[in-house]
Amino acid sequence: MKTRVTLSVLFLFLVFATTVILSACDFGDGVFLPSPGSEDIAAQVVRIHIRANSNSAEDQAVKLAVRDEITARLTVMLDGCESKNDALAVLAKNSGNLRETAQSALETNGFDYKARVELKTETFPEREYDGYVFPAGEYDALMIYLGEGTGDNWWCVAFPPLCFLPGDGENVTYSSWVKELLDRIF
Repeated sequence: MKTRVTLSVLFLFLVFATTVILSACDFGDGVFLPSPGSEDIAAQVVRIHIRANSNSAEDQAVKLAVRDEITARLTVMLDGCESKNDALAVLAKNSGNLRETAQSALETNGFDYKARVELKTETFPEREYDGYVFPAGEYDALMIYLGEGTGDNWWCVAFPPLCFLPGDGENVTYSSWVKELLDRIF
């Protein structure tokens, strides 16, 4: 009888502790990002930016084709990374492969300008999507420049693996292995 009571108390304690831990995180639409006001977001993420050659309709369209190829590659490449440093190491090691992926997408779509890939720290303005604020500041980023790289860019967060994929109009759809894991658990 004493063992049952002890196990029951232990179980209730674990449920309570899990509830407290989960309530400290802001999952939004089932996706983990640091809660507003928590430690510096820039210190926890690696961004990816794909800058189009120009703002012409053609250059903006091919930027999205490159995005599709790159995000598919990153999903596999960053699988298993447990820290920002892991992700940065994988990205540095594979920057040549990412450049080849971008270049191939350009060529497949009939563009002859070059793709360039850099992993660097860059200053970005504040951005907000669906209540998640990425404050202005310096972020580690994988930068992919298409041609002159002077057009508008598309961006997402490569690590943790959360990408902003276009929805209809201004709506944003979240894609994340974190959400998929939580969906399986709950």
